[in-house]
Amino acid sequence: MASCNQKIEVDEPTTFDVTTDAATYKVGESIKFNIKGGDVHIISFYSGETLKNYSMKEGRIVDVKGAGATMSFQSSMSVKSATAVAPLQTNPLSVMASTDFNGDYSSLAKVKASTWVDITSRFKLGINASPLASGTVDISDLLVPGKPIYFAFKYETKPQATNGLARSWYIQSFALASTAMLDNTIPLTLTDQVSAGFRIVDANKENAPAQASITSTQITLAANVYLYASLPIFDPTNPIYDPKNPIYDPKDRLYQPLAVYKPYVAFDPTSPYNDPASEHWAVSKAISTETVNLGCDWATAIKGINNPNIAEYRYSYAKPGTYKAVFVASNNSIDESKTVVKEINLTITQ
Repeated sequence: MASCNQKIEVDEPTTFDVTTDAATYKVGESIKFNIKGGDVHIISFYSGETLKNYSMKEGRIVDVKGAGATMSFQSSMSVKSATAVAPLQTNPLSVMASTDFNGDYSSLAKVKASTWVDITSRFKLGINASPLASGTVDISDLLVPGKPIYFAFKYETKPQATNGLARSWYIQSFALASTAMLDNTIPLTLTDQVSAGFRIVDANKENAPAQASITSTQITLAANVYLYASLPIFDPTNPIYDPKNPIYDPKDRLYQPLAVYKPYVAFDPTSPYNDPASEHWAVSKAISTETVNLGCDWATAIKGINNPNIAEYRYSYAKPGTYKAVFVASNNSIDESKTVVKEINLTITQ
């Protein structure tokens, strides 16, 4: 065995330089960047175009205050399986918006204490199991300057014995976009299905919980289980009530890790939670409609540490304008990095 605590040093890339033969070029013209000292470990290039700007390498925040916004999503529905009850419940789904919700998700009562506007009629909702696009709907009239906005999908369940089976609803591809565009061409997404941060708030979480869930791609809204005497869970001879059932034995090949033994409990026909009217919402986090965080502008890597030396790099611009092309060169070790930055101002004409 051997060890060493000596620092691995690298040389300053002092010989690195970049020049061009001219300062003005035409759209689409191939520009040759002459590179001196192209034996450095790493070379990256920022063209100066939108999303490729060195000055935005730490992050780009776009001000879209007052621009307005649009909302869209996909929805579908299916019949919740279980019983022979018929017919089906209709229209249990509503789309809601609020600008005065205080962010308290601890109970549905606290969520509903805020002012919520029902905007369901603005959207197309699914009619079967195939996802249906809601349409891109302008919701600018809902926005209040200086305030975030919240959205919610509200699901109501009526007693299923007298109103029929509850449907399950699925929400996908939720998106909120500014009506402004970056550089007049690049769409600006305010939030999407993942970053909207939806969470379930259930009125009967303890006694008759909704079978709702949220993943990175889908919100599932589903009613609580309708309990009635002939369900298998109320059959005392059901094998799940046998504590010796091999599904509970980690040493048995039939073991089911998610199976948890629970003693038999007889059906209680007087329980108000067998088939209650209930409600649960999928509520978003606070969404800002005044700024868009696009993250860092990124460079194009034109040389890596294992690549051969380069003496030139070619690039062309698609739009006229003035650009600051930036080359970042560095020598690197596990202990340190030494960097030099070279800038070239270019004018691109039509």
